[in-house]
Amino acid sequence: MYEDYEPKIVIKELCDWVESAMVAVACVILVFTFVVRLAGVDGVSMLPTLEDNDRLAITRLGGELRQGDIVVVTIPNRIGEPIVKRVIAAAGQTIDIDFESGIVFVDGIEIYEPYIAEPTNLNYNMYFPQTVPYGHVFIMGDNRNNSWDSRDTRIGMVDNRYVLGRAIYRVFPYQRIGVP
Repeated sequence: MYEDYEPKIVIKELCDWVESAMVAVACVILVFTFVVRLAGVDGVSMLPTLEDNDRLAITRLGGELRQGDIVVVTIPNRIGEPIVKRVIAAAGQTIDIDFESGIVFVDGIEIYEPYIAEPTNLNYNMYFPQTVPYGHVFIMGDNRNNSWDSRDTRIGMVDNRYVLGRAIYRVFPYQRIGVP
């Protein structure tokens, strides 16, 4: 009598597993589409904080961009690929750089930058001081003298719409997993 029900139970159990797997895959796709993305670091402009080929989990959640945030930015028709940099000043803040001493000032106050590789001595073609317009950020790499960033007018102040996300976690290499 139970032999008639056995195939039905196996089929129902299999359908339950397939349904669970499909829901899990859909959840992962939704999370990686709308909440978290992965981005790679290409080059040495973020040394010593991030190295070439590091992989980051980034998100657009979390509110306004703030000074010190590490962001992934895409700038159409200029570079062609996303770049990873640090937010130095946000909308309404005034940035000034003393290239002789290598010191960066935001709103007239020297900012504490324990993450940089060396003082900021390289200037491109932007004149300072500059006030960051509404809806924009000023970005620089941590390896200041080996970074193409907002100091060059070809990048300049970055519109927040071109910020793909803020780095929340380094996921690769495994030896350096953690908050960047």
